[in-house]
Amino acid sequence: MKKLINIIIVVALGSFASMANAQVATNLDDLLETVRQGKVNESAEYIKREQEFRNAKADQAKILAAANAAQLAEERRSTRLEAAFKVNEGKLAVLQTELLNELGAMKEVFGVLQLVSGDTRATFEASLISTQFPDRAEFINALIEKTSSSTILPSIEEIEHLWFEVQREMTEQGRVVTFNRGVKLPDGSEVNIPVTRIGVFNIIGGGKYLKWQEGLVSELVRQPPDRDLDKAATLQAATSGVSGFSLDPSRGSILSLLIQAPSISERLDQGGTIGYLTLFIGFIGILLFLERAFYLLTVGGKVRAQIKSDIVNEDNPLGRVLAVHDVNQNADVETLELKIDEAIMKEMPKLERFLTMIKLIAAIAPLMGLLGTVTGMIMTFQSMTLFGTGDPKLMAGGISAALMTTVIGIVVALPMLFLHSIASGWSKAIVHTIEEQSAGIIAVHAEQHRGA
Repeated sequence: MKKLINIIIVVALGSFASMANAQVATNLDDLLETVRQGKVNESAEYIKREQEFRNAKADQAKILAAANAAQLAEERRSTRLEAAFKVNEGKLAVLQTELLNELGAMKEVFGVLQLVSGDTRATFEASLISTQFPDRAEFINALIEKTSSSTILPSIEEIEHLWFEVQREMTEQGRVVTFNRGVKLPDGSEVNIPVTRIGVFNIIGGGKYLKWQEGLVSELVRQPPDRDLDKAATLQAATSGVSGFSLDPSRGSILSLLIQAPSISERLDQGGTIGYLTLFIGFIGILLFLERAFYLLTVGGKVRAQIKSDIVNEDNPLGRVLAVHDVNQNADVETLELKIDEAIMKEMPKLERFLTMIKLIAAIAPLMGLLGTVTGMIMTFQSMTLFGTGDPKLMAGGISAALMTTVIGIVVALPMLFLHSIASGWSKAIVHTIEEQSAGIIAVHAEQHRGA
């Protein structure tokens, strides 16, 4: 019984939440009355909602009927439009046939005009004359767009304008013209300066070579040698007469290859550490040769002066050998000959000093160059292992840098061999003179002893 009462209380509390005029029950009878009234109220509300739903259902039926009627009307309209489209399509085919018949040979003429316009646009895009007349590209593009249509025909004025542009292209190819033009500098800035166009071959500005690419005039990052730049500046400053100029007949191709060629310093950089070490050794060899040249030429002059003089001067090798003879005039021939040979042997190291080192430098320079080449090839093959052989320029650049050390080695070795031969010849000439004079002294001494 107690459980039933609890259930009734829960149901009653639920009913109280939905009632606007709910009251608090004080006993079970009041609670029962409250539940009865709530049930009556809910039944009335349910009836009201059901009536509203029925009314809405009727409205929805009206809307559905209107939509079905609209769909049917649109289907009928679509049928009429399809029929009209088929009729118009037939008329259009007839009109196109009539247009083609009317055009006749004119269509072939306009086809040729379209072809010529396309070729002319390609010529104008690559021509330096477009730097002076940039607006002609717009006309050509508009004409090509018009000639590509089968319904719009170019006018006589447009055809004459095309002829005019072609003729102007031919005429301007033989002119040297100066005009103002915006030029993009290597640092990214743009300035408006006077530029000079030499036909369709080159364009210069500020004494430097420029290039025309994709509608933009820009200064070459690397310029040709100074002799070419001087000619460019002279031409741009000239107002009349004839002026020399380094012209590129290939319209920029040769110039681009020329400026891409590495300079001497860049070539030396390709040799790397071994290349610079080889050059340093060659520089040491030149210093040694200069020292030998100064010494041997000075000594040679003193020896020649000693030959002509009757007074013995010990500031030269021949004088010191003659001094030995003066000291040993009373000695026998064999003793004198040994004394003179000893004096000559003392002079030999001074005369032949550093000659061996110069010869050694001439010998090791090519070997160092070969070492650099082998090292460079090893690095090139390592790069090929890492990045593959898809880029021939990478391989060619690595091989070129590797072979540069061999070139440096040969460049150092050849003059070193030549300089060693010169210094060795000077030294041998002095030694030969000393030996010749010594032999004469010994011969005279022997005759004096035999006469005595």
